[in-house]
Amino acid sequence: MPKIFHCDFEYTQSQAKQLGVRGWCMNTPKDTVIGQIEGLEESFAEMKKWLTNTGSPTCRIDKAIFGLVEELDSYTYDNFAIRE
Repeated sequence: MPKIFHCDFEYTQSQAKQLGVRGWCMNTPKDTVIGQIEGLEESFAEMKKWLTNTGSPTCRIDKAIFGLVEELDSYTYDNFAIRE
């Protein structure tokens, strides 16, 4: 099974902080990565682009799949976290 994207989460967390994006990411038992991101439209789009095309230096991106986008009245998360 191909990996969606696998990377050093510290770089992902740093990029999220730089862009002002909140949410979380984690590895799954299927050797993929899942997560949620939320932020202002421009920052949100930049984070998706970074996850799809760049990732961390140790990252191997086979493909990135993003689910439905919802507009929120307020943030759900206080920061960008790494979950285990």
